[in-house]
Amino acid sequence: MANVKEVSKARPRHDAKPAAHGYEFGGPLGVTGITIGLPLVCYLSNFLCNDISGCPVPSVLHPRSATLESLKKDTGWPENGLAGLASWKVTAWTLAFYLLSAILQPILPGTEVEGVKLKNGGKLKYKFNAFYSGLFVLTVAGAGTIAQGAEFPLWTFIWDNQLPIITANLGVAFASATFVYVRSFSVKAGNAELRELAEGGHTGNLIYDWFIGRELNPRITLPLIGVIDIKSFMELRPGMLLWLLLDLTAIARQYRAHGVVTDSIVLVTVFQALYILDAWWMEPAMLTTIDITTDGFGFMLAFGDLVWLPITYSIQTRYLAMHPVRLGAVGVAAVLAVCAAGYYVFRAANNEKNRFRTDPSDPRISHLQYIQTKSGSRLLVSGWWGVARHINYLSDWIMSWAWCLPTGVAGFVIRDGATVQDDDARGWGMAFTYFYLVYFAVLLIHREIRDEEKCAKKYGADWKEYKKRVPSRIVPGIY
Repeated sequence: MANVKEVSKARPRHDAKPAAHGYEFGGPLGVTGITIGLPLVCYLSNFLCNDISGCPVPSVLHPRSATLESLKKDTGWPENGLAGLASWKVTAWTLAFYLLSAILQPILPGTEVEGVKLKNGGKLKYKFNAFYSGLFVLTVAGAGTIAQGAEFPLWTFIWDNQLPIITANLGVAFASATFVYVRSFSVKAGNAELRELAEGGHTGNLIYDWFIGRELNPRITLPLIGVIDIKSFMELRPGMLLWLLLDLTAIARQYRAHGVVTDSIVLVTVFQALYILDAWWMEPAMLTTIDITTDGFGFMLAFGDLVWLPITYSIQTRYLAMHPVRLGAVGVAAVLAVCAAGYYVFRAANNEKNRFRTDPSDPRISHLQYIQTKSGSRLLVSGWWGVARHINYLSDWIMSWAWCLPTGVAGFVIRDGATVQDDDARGWGMAFTYFYLVYFAVLLIHREIRDEEKCAKKYGADWKEYKKRVPSRIVPGIY
């Protein structure tokens, strides 16, 4: 049984090649910098904040007295150099992890839904069961933990091999982006599979199109598994699951090293697990996001889904595994209040949008006011989306505070095998534990700018009217 039905019966009526689109992210030079720079950030987050010498490492705290040898010692640089960043064993297990995710999709029960209408007039069909797939893996991991405790091999393997895991997933990101890019040149006008090129992914520049994504919804048929929609598969399955496994690995490591599991690490893990489980449960809502409807699948999404998300989003729990922080009842209550506020806005706003798009007659949203555009779309000007044009981004950023606050005023050094928060290190570790907060704000503003540009082109005068009705971009009354 194929896990994704190929297409609806609608016949394509447009050419497969959409109109050309301008550069984003600084064009070819900018995306080259991102392709090189962001993987380095993932590696550095492990090297410069570790359980060998501290967070940040002493060589960074005292750069004038640092030498190359002291830096290598402090960071735990592999004795065999760059070769130590990779492992055939870890790569094999990583590929098995992806294969398991692919196998579970057709085997487990799920919901079959149609995507939004494509430019060629058809609709692709999807089978969604990331929630059940994730629960299957977590149940197996839970059973192993009950049997063997924090020494369960899954947890020790992940903690001991985080650098090779980054490398293996980076390799998958590069390989999948390259495969999809090369294959995109077989997209033909009027094809029966409803394959399309993404609006911004066929500029003619190789590196830029490879990064942005040339094909909108690439799919592949695997023996005995069936059709896999590569973009939707990567969006919520392997990377999201790895993120949660990294959090749980951190809890196991904290217990092995310190003999406790603190309220701070539990809090962050629960918050992030809630976010992940919610994304899995609401998987069909993904079909109305810009990642699916607009962006092609290239290195940008592959790296973001498979490497950047699990590695950088789990920095807080990794830090807490090395340096436990106890919040107490008051601290826990304060952080819970921040997270609850953000999550309420997040789920309420996204539910409102999804219901409005899929069933406008739903009594829960039928009273909302909207602008009917000449393009046929409708823009909400009341409810949550009348508060700010990108109110969902604000909710995400509020929740990001709750993920970082439990780490406190971060920073420690390791002396005689114990973590010590002295005056030199105190506060400097926040460059790591609060990195997500700053990065996420930049990401959301950049994405909002991209959204605004695309909507201005799509809706024209209607978008100008919409901005008058809803003047705030993300933060009501401020931005």
